[in-house]
Amino acid sequence: MNKSKLLLAVLLVGAVGLFLAFDLGRFVSLDYLKAKQAAFDGYYRESPVATLAAYLAVYVLATAFSFPGAATLLTLAGGALFGVVTGTIVVSFASTAGATLAFLGSRFLFRDAVKARFGDRLRGVYEGVARDGAFYLFTLRLVPVAPFFAVNLLMGLTAMRTWTFYWVSQLGMFAGTLAYVNAGTQLSRIESVKGLLSPALLASFAVLGVLPLLAKKVVDAIRARKIYAGWKKPARFDRNLVVIGAGSGGLVSAYIAAAVKAKVTLIERHRMGGDCLNTGCVPSKALIRSAKFLSHVKRSKEFGIRSASAEFDFAEVMDRVQRVVAEIEPHDSVERYTGLGVDCIHGEATITSPWSVEVKTAAGTRTLTTRGIVVAAGARPFVPPIPGIDDVGYLTSDTLWSLRELPRRLVVLGGGPIGCELTQAFARFGAQVTQVEMLPRIMIREDPEISAMVMARFREEGVAVLVNHKASRFAVEDGEKVLYAETEGREVRIAFDQLLCAVGRVANTTGYGLEKLGIPTTKARTVEVNEFMATKYPNIYACGDVAGPYQFTHTAAHTAWYAAVNALFGRFKRFRADFSVIPWATFTEPEVARVGLNETEAKEKGVPYEVTLYGMDDLDRAIADSEAHGLVKVLTEPGKDRILGVTIVGEHAGDLIAEFVAAMRHGFGMNKILGTIHIYPTLTEANKYAAGNWKRAHAPATALRWLERYHRWERGGEAAP
Repeated sequence: MNKSKLLLAVLLVGAVGLFLAFDLGRFVSLDYLKAKQAAFDGYYRESPVATLAAYLAVYVLATAFSFPGAATLLTLAGGALFGVVTGTIVVSFASTAGATLAFLGSRFLFRDAVKARFGDRLRGVYEGVARDGAFYLFTLRLVPVAPFFAVNLLMGLTAMRTWTFYWVSQLGMFAGTLAYVNAGTQLSRIESVKGLLSPALLASFAVLGVLPLLAKKVVDAIRARKIYAGWKKPARFDRNLVVIGAGSGGLVSAYIAAAVKAKVTLIERHRMGGDCLNTGCVPSKALIRSAKFLSHVKRSKEFGIRSASAEFDFAEVMDRVQRVVAEIEPHDSVERYTGLGVDCIHGEATITSPWSVEVKTAAGTRTLTTRGIVVAAGARPFVPPIPGIDDVGYLTSDTLWSLRELPRRLVVLGGGPIGCELTQAFARFGAQVTQVEMLPRIMIREDPEISAMVMARFREEGVAVLVNHKASRFAVEDGEKVLYAETEGREVRIAFDQLLCAVGRVANTTGYGLEKLGIPTTKARTVEVNEFMATKYPNIYACGDVAGPYQFTHTAAHTAWYAAVNALFGRFKRFRADFSVIPWATFTEPEVARVGLNETEAKEKGVPYEVTLYGMDDLDRAIADSEAHGLVKVLTEPGKDRILGVTIVGEHAGDLIAEFVAAMRHGFGMNKILGTIHIYPTLTEANKYAAGNWKRAHAPATALRWLERYHRWERGGEAAP
């Protein structure tokens, strides 16, 4: 805390201390006001300007210091002293000025610290206040039963502009001010402050409090009317919901709609299951599993096996991959979803209006009218426009599954999760793999030491990992494919037989009508949605990879819930998408899983943290499995056991992270994890041991020293203190 903040904090604490120490509250009690009413009337008649000025100053200070109850009694005093007109004017400006000072004080003292510590969790609140804060503040001001001093302090923690806070408070508090000032003119008859709040008065204020919300609904309706201008809304609808895309997001959206008995149509132009089933998660993990088996064969001596060998045909490995896909395929099949009540159509969808979708199928073209639309069109591999790349040809994570011959020399362009997983898999099958990454390290989203652990393993397994290498051009020279990359001011020549481009994915935002409707996209090239997953049209939603902000199968399913529920029931209640606790894993060896902040992000965001480490090389089960490598790295709030983020590196890290995901989602910390029984011997004990390391680092040293003396005394040593 800087000197200015410290000084202000001392002044505030000092003022509250004086208020309590000298029992200054007795001067703003109802009995005191009633007893001194005649004297105050005399002061006002003799010196009206001075009395007004003194009253104004006391009111502003009492409100600024947020003394509970003081503002109410001073408002009554204003009515008793100055009458309805003058009292209302004075109190209105004094209360707003004091509230604004309290607002600014809270902002100056606490906002930075709160934002640094809880910024991720409160992002939705900040965005909501920036957009609709005036409406909600107006509502809070109209209802006098809400503690105004708490409103002042809480609003100071947000990004609301000071001028907005001032004028909304001035306007919103006027009705309550008038009521209390008017009551103050009858001060002698008032027996208690609670007596002022009659049921009729409370009901009146409640009605006033609803007005801003109704006004917001009206404004939203006007905006929607403007957005829909020029489009003819059907008199009736064929469907409650049409979902475009049958990947994870689309399947979940359709499932939810069918589960609540809505009439829903799911349209897919390629294959049910989308990228995850057909070209992403499922085939890649099947390939990785076969590659891992071969790595274990090579490590046979580590398991006490003198020698082991394996013969394989790469084509047969790829055939197994397709068998795995075929075995899982029924989970996402037309037959299953038809049985659930979903109308599945294989065809090309085009949104022709906010309420209509044209579908082209082999049988012809038809148009469906619908109340809501969910866009779940997914994403595709991004291929950078590097000179010569089309000449040499390339594979992507979508197309490599047609391979039946193992490339002898493979260049993998990209050091992200997909590039890393496939780099290691192909190297384990025997390909000579060169991984080219333009950034200083692979897996750039992870902490440097985590990236280094994976990169070291890659190099041990024969992968040439070239970081700080920017691909500049491709060429075919004497029948040989070549990549030229720039590094440290020089050009490097890399010959290869196959190129795998894995530099990221880009959302599918064209080709199905978004352009015609003028639905905008973001800088990240995803469909622009609000916190409810809605586009500019309140009845058109987007979810999954096409909307972001994450491109994982599990987040696609997560956002699909919000899109479907809001599309179906948004007229009654809408739910804001929650991205506060999002886990993910990269299935290399060592496996890397993460949730929440890592150390790099905490430093970038200025979030205070403590680090607790537990090395997997100490874990009994990891030792027994000959997988004693990796770590558990936990970031916690300084001095507390609240978890800010976790990174796990090691065997089955993607499974181990689940306990920490639950902890962060449901609000329990390291103490509860330490107090949970974990089966021995399992890898999950690593989580408990990490919690144990945290506990030892936060052991009460002074209490332990006294306990040591006590136990010494129990043994007949020195006298107990």
